[in-house]
Formats: sequence, structure tokens, C-alpha cells
Amino acid sequence: MHLVQLLLPLRDNDGRPFPPGAHRRVRETLTARFGGLTAFTRAPAEGEWAPDGAAPARDDVVVLEVMDDALDADWWGAYRRELERAFAQDEIVVRALPIRRL
Repeated sequence: MHLVQLLLPLRDNDGRPFPPGAHRRVRETLTARFGGLTAFTRAPAEGEWAPDGAAPARDDVVVLEVMDDALDADWWGAYRRELERAFAQDEIVVRALPIRRL
């Protein structure tokens, strides 16, 4: 079993909030495919990075999680690229952690 986490930006590169439908579509896709999800939306997580030594950039992100029995890396890679296009991002972080249900 894997816990797959997606870090989605709340605003575009110009600082404008994405329309609510953008995140809703992602939630609907993941719920349909995996039977449910957890969305951490109350307090956005803050991301910061410094690309190639440049001044740090900052993003507010929402974290979505699903549990995936059979991790299909090809599907996740294609879906990540689809999200990068939909949210106009150079990279959207999608990470998988092995877990054991207790």
C-alpha cells in the first residue's frame, strides 16, 4: 500500500487564485479512481524553493492524499504531467510513501 500525496498550488504564477473547479476536478478524478481522498485545505502549506541559486520563490499549496494498493507509476507520471499543464506549472510534486494499514 502507498500513500500518494499531491501538492497543488492555490494560485497561478501571477498570484491569482485558481477557479474552484480546477481543484474540484482533481478531487473528483482521484475519488473516482481510488474510492476516496483526504484534502488538507484549511491552512495551506507553504512551499519555498530557490531555483539554481536564484531568490527564493514561494507557493501556497493544498495537499491531497490517496491510498493506492498497486502503485502504477506510469499512470501517476502521466497524471502529474496533465496537472502541470492544467495548472501551468513547471513541476507539481506527486510523491508516494510506502505505508502499512494498522
